[in-house]
Parts: sequence; structure tokens; C-alpha cells
Amino acid sequence: MSLRIYNTLSRALEDFAPLEPGHVRMYVCGMTIYDLCHIGHARMMMAFDVVQRWLKSSGYRVTYVRNITDIDDKIIRRAVERGITIRQLTDEMIAAMHQDIGALGIESPSVEPRATEYVPQMLSLIGALQDKGLAYRGSTGDMNYAVRKFPGYGKLSGKSLDELRAGERVAVLEGKDDPLDFVLWKSAKPEEPPEAKWDSPFGAGRPGWHIECSAMSCATLGESFDIHGGGADLQFPHHENEIAQSEGATGQPLAKFWVHNGFVRVDNEKMSKSLGNFFTIRDVLARYDAETVRFFIVRAHYRSALNYSDAHLDDARGALKRLYTALSQVAAADGADIDWSNPFAARFKAAMDEDFGTPEAVAVLFDLAGEVNRSRSPEAAGLLKALGGCLGLLQGDPQGFLKAGAGLQSADIEARIAARAAAKAARDFAEADRIRNALLAEGIVLKDSAAGTTWEAAQ
Repeated sequence: MSLRIYNTLSRALEDFAPLEPGHVRMYVCGMTIYDLCHIGHARMMMAFDVVQRWLKSSGYRVTYVRNITDIDDKIIRRAVERGITIRQLTDEMIAAMHQDIGALGIESPSVEPRATEYVPQMLSLIGALQDKGLAYRGSTGDMNYAVRKFPGYGKLSGKSLDELRAGERVAVLEGKDDPLDFVLWKSAKPEEPPEAKWDSPFGAGRPGWHIECSAMSCATLGESFDIHGGGADLQFPHHENEIAQSEGATGQPLAKFWVHNGFVRVDNEKMSKSLGNFFTIRDVLARYDAETVRFFIVRAHYRSALNYSDAHLDDARGALKRLYTALSQVAAADGADIDWSNPFAARFKAAMDEDFGTPEAVAVLFDLAGEVNRSRSPEAAGLLKALGGCLGLLQGDPQGFLKAGAGLQSADIEARIAARAAAKAARDFAEADRIRNALLAEGIVLKDSAAGTTWEAAQ
């Protein structure tokens, strides 16, 4: 069975074959980097981490590009609020992002372009659109995209222009010929810091959000590539606008497959900063070990909604403990390539080849753990560990995982100790006690002294 991927563009599962045999080129819209990443961001990055891991496990060479938006209205406002430069803010937040997602085992992309490094390519693309009559200067000085002049607009969202027009969420903005038109180049505002402006043939200003990804994807992967990914909330307008820009300029299909992951939900609402119902990755890692969080995300299908709750994370921790318990029973045979003809491996592959079906793949891991418990076979244990590795799981020391309270590593414990100290400083003693008791329940004893707090595993 060959790999099949759900293509948002066709709304169907399609057999996957890269444009260049043996080499997959994938672009994923990354972070607008003005604050700490929350668990919804982790879900997006985890989804495509699993995608690129499985593509590599399937024998493909993968060039994976995940961008960073480091110039944006929110970034400018936050830098001004904090009294620091835009670069200081974005460097700080990028370092924090790398630390947080690295803790979750999310591998670095092949290329991680920053938008501010590709302004010349953006200007070139805007010039090409202007030459083709798809871009115009509005009365406010902004360069806008003329949506109705691009025949394919709406093909990703599946809506006609009239439907999009009827459902528009903002009033007609001054300087636009049509409410659906969007900004390619924003003219400079007097109150904005100098570092937020570039000279250009269209006047001093900065790029709009959509043009950034069109330019970065084209510069790093070419005019057409295999997979374009991102969160479901980007399907419209961001990805629709990318198609209009890129295909309007080049006349070539931007991406063969469009892949979107589902939302994280809390109380049946999408998790987001705008709604205020989000948990940063650091918030979550202060309460749960990193591999438990990874397992919680990975065992849900990437296109499904992921319901966040302590109960679901507690369940994930218990489930992961069962897998590590099986591995603790026998020394796993290491080093051999996966024999995909093995019945367990074949089932795992079939699941992953059906649109990266991690729920079914994880079910195979539990069946295989049962076989390890029955047979005490080093080969079965080795296969369990190797298949888990395809998902970024089960690579820790089993005894260490079980001894340290369901997988807590030193960094996880220290993060919780820091959260407890912060709670005590805020005189939230109930939260401080909750953290202490939660650690104790997981086999970690805290000891307070004048010199600080230390910990040890319960005997």
C-alpha cells in the first residue's frame, strides 16, 4: 500500500508521489513570534514533525521548511510596549520557542527562514504581480492584491467570490478597490519604529503577512513543491492568498498537497491567545513530563480536534507508562532496521500510510507491548522501540522513566519546582501545595531549605 494523504485542495485522500522522485519538499507556516508558544502551536509543529519523520522512515529525502514571521503588527506593538527593539523581542522569543519545542522532541526543520531576511524576494514578487495587473497602489499608499482578477481565487476554501464577499468579516477598508483585496505592502506609518520600515519601489513600508510566505516558500523550495501545511485556521485567508500571489505571479501550482491540522480545544472552544483560553508549552511542562505531552498530541489524528484537559494528559501518562513497563521487562534488541514484513510492523505501516494514522499506529504499539509481556522477546521489544521512534516516542530509558514518576526528567522536575516557587512568591499556596503533592504522587520528594528546593526519587 502506498502513502495516501488528505489534500484540502481536492477534499479527498490522494496517492502521494513527490514531484522529484525520492525527494519531498514541504513548507509549513510557522510562528508569528511575539510571545511564548502555546499548546495549540505545539500541536501544529508536532503534526508536521510526525509527517516529516514518517516520510523519512518511508525512505524519502525531506527538505522541510518552517518559517518564522518576525515582522508584524503584534510584534511591533509588543516591542514598543516592552521598550526593546523588534530584533531583541524576536530573538528572545525564537530562543524560547526552540527551547520549548525541543523539549517535546520536535526536530528542527531543514530550513527556518525569517521573514525579514527575504524582503527583496517579496518586493520582486509584488513587482511581478503589478506587471500582470494583479497588484495596485491604493489611495493610502498600500500595495493591494486585486482578488477578482485571479480566476482561481476560492479554490482552497471551496467558496465562490460572492460567498466570500457575503461572509466578509471586516468593513471596506479605505484605499481598496474591493473588500476582498488584501495588502501586499504596507506603507510606513509615522509612529512606527524605523526598524519596521524598508525602502522599496512602492515607498517606505513593510510586507503584508501573506506575501512573506509566498516569497519564502518560492526562495527555499522553488515555484512548485510537494506539501504545504499549517493549522486549519490558515486555510482562509492566508493559504488562499498565498495561492493567489504565487500562482498569479508564476502561473505554476504552488503546492501539490495542502495539509491542515485540527485545533486544540478547551471546553469546546478553539484554544487561542485572542480568546484567552490558552496554555503555554511551559505551563504544561511545569505539570507534565515532555514525553507524556508528546504522546497526548501524537495519539490523536492530526486532522481531528484535540481536547485539552488534565484528565486526558493523566490518561496519556498512564498509557505511556504501560508501554515503558513492557520495555522494562526485557533488554530490547537494538540496531536492526525495521522488518516491514513483520505483522506488527506491517500494520503500523498501513496505519501511517493512510494519512498518517497515528491512533491506529499507537494501537499497534500496545498490541506489540502485549506480545513483549507474553514472550519476553528482545526482538519484539526492539521492534516496539523502533516503531515508537517513528513517532518520536519510547527512546528513553524504561527504568529511568518508571522510577522518575512516569517519565519525569530532571528538566521537567526543575520546571515544576520553578512553577511552585512562582506560586509561593505570588502567595498562591494552594497551587504550590498542589505541585508538591503532584510530584509526590509521581515519586518525587521535594526538600525545602534556606538554600532552595532540592528533590529526590522516593524510595
